[in-house]
Amino acid sequence: MTVTGLAAANHPRPGTEGNGLTENESATLWSHDADDYTNESTYSQHYGEHRTALQQLANGTDITFTRPPKTAATWTKHDFRDLHASGPETSLHPENADLEDGALIADAHATIFAAQPTTRAHLASGETRTYLAPDGTLRGLVDYRVRYPSTSADWSLTKHQISRVWLTQDGDTIASSTGTQTPTLDYQLQNDRTTTLTLHATIEVRIEQTTTVNGNTVSTMTETDSITVTDSLSGSVYNLAAYPYYATYPNGDAGVAILQSRPWQGYTLTEIGSARVRGVWRFYTARHTGWDTLVTSTRNGETRTQSDAIPVSVHAYPSRIGPVAEPVRTGPEIVETWGINRSSPTPTLGEDVHIDVVNHSYTTTYGVAVRAEQVDRQALHVAGIVRGVNATIFQPQAGSTRHLRESSLTATVLSQNVSAATVRLELRDNQTGAPIDLSQEQRGRPLAQSPAGYIVIGDQHVETNRSGVAVVTLTQPGIYTAQYQPESWLGANPAYVRTQASVRWHPLGTLSGWFNLVFTTGWKLLPFVVMFYAGQRLLRMFGLDRFQNP
Repeated sequence: MTVTGLAAANHPRPGTEGNGLTENESATLWSHDADDYTNESTYSQHYGEHRTALQQLANGTDITFTRPPKTAATWTKHDFRDLHASGPETSLHPENADLEDGALIADAHATIFAAQPTTRAHLASGETRTYLAPDGTLRGLVDYRVRYPSTSADWSLTKHQISRVWLTQDGDTIASSTGTQTPTLDYQLQNDRTTTLTLHATIEVRIEQTTTVNGNTVSTMTETDSITVTDSLSGSVYNLAAYPYYATYPNGDAGVAILQSRPWQGYTLTEIGSARVRGVWRFYTARHTGWDTLVTSTRNGETRTQSDAIPVSVHAYPSRIGPVAEPVRTGPEIVETWGINRSSPTPTLGEDVHIDVVNHSYTTTYGVAVRAEQVDRQALHVAGIVRGVNATIFQPQAGSTRHLRESSLTATVLSQNVSAATVRLELRDNQTGAPIDLSQEQRGRPLAQSPAGYIVIGDQHVETNRSGVAVVTLTQPGIYTAQYQPESWLGANPAYVRTQASVRWHPLGTLSGWFNLVFTTGWKLLPFVVMFYAGQRLLRMFGLDRFQNP
């Protein structure tokens, strides 16, 4: 019996390997697999077991996360143990390995298996970036095979070894190990810029040819060879620094905004983490497809087999869900986000990745400002998109907290006629009575760029002058609400909260309006009155009026 989606699996079934994860956890790893759903009865008939609800869901789509999961690193660490190098006559390598040959060494390579914790961020169309945690572990495979000179004499292998394995960052050695074919190197990265990690391995071989006559050694010839192989990984060291700014609202609520020039996950506002904010980034895990197949090469040729060791990595992407504050209804309120506009990174995801990635341009949430009932500044926690990396928080100077003020907005009808009304809007500081001038581009020192404040009434956006006054003309009768949309407290000092005022206009609100209504109505009814009068005269003229009163 052939079962669609079962015969050609791209990854082990959950629970079939000792990988350090539960069956549900391992089921969430496999973006890049073919999401051809197999119903539960068919699966049970084929394997003789049942799946959990999460395993069934993962069979038909890809699972995403709100934070970078640990499962990828746990799986990779355990699965690396299934990678076994071969003997001196055989070289084992992934298909994409960079092979090198020497005089006595063939198919030599050093290939990076995984560096973790890392996150590959899908930033825009055609743009991805690998972010490396400052403290991490790199795993790799080093292998080769010995080849002998093409002579009729017999050669014997007297020595072969990997004499040295080391890791460099931009040319500087940061970790090393004794000769091993499956090195595991712990590292500490030294900067916060774009960098290159390079795995190096030196391989040495010595062979010997002995010539004998009548059982006596006549001559001995020795040949040696040495080769150094490398593999590199480029990325950015993910050192995160956060710069918070604070505000207080008239009712006692707290405002906090955090700025960061790199992608970041979000922040919590209280010690227990009950109030939290997430930016636009979400996460998924996927296998490194370059390790799907292993090649075994000998002097007689190559064979290919499905790999028993599969590295899994974490990916970050901008989600259609967008920024979220939690708890949803009772938690903080997101008042502003800012960043730069980027194109959708969908083309960078590759095949068989089914997630809620934005399908149009989006704004990176480099900054998020919220309003909350309570903010514990000492417990503020900012998390990055790389697992285990949290931001170093640089608190602002004392006295820099912005204190938002209430404002007073009035709307008065100055004049009106049958076709329009002129309305006067006046905006003042509720505490000092001073006029609020919205025509100024900036007031005070801005913490971040933000749109200027304005008053909206009907479909018009207006700004007050130096006297705090704006005059608008309304042409449609009705009840209007004028609402003051203040500039964000990040850009204005002093800063204000929203306020509104209502005004009503209708042509019947004046004596001239009533006169115009009567005149217009009478003028429109005049033809009917004339026709009625003419009809009455005609009836009398022809004596037909007697039929009206028999």
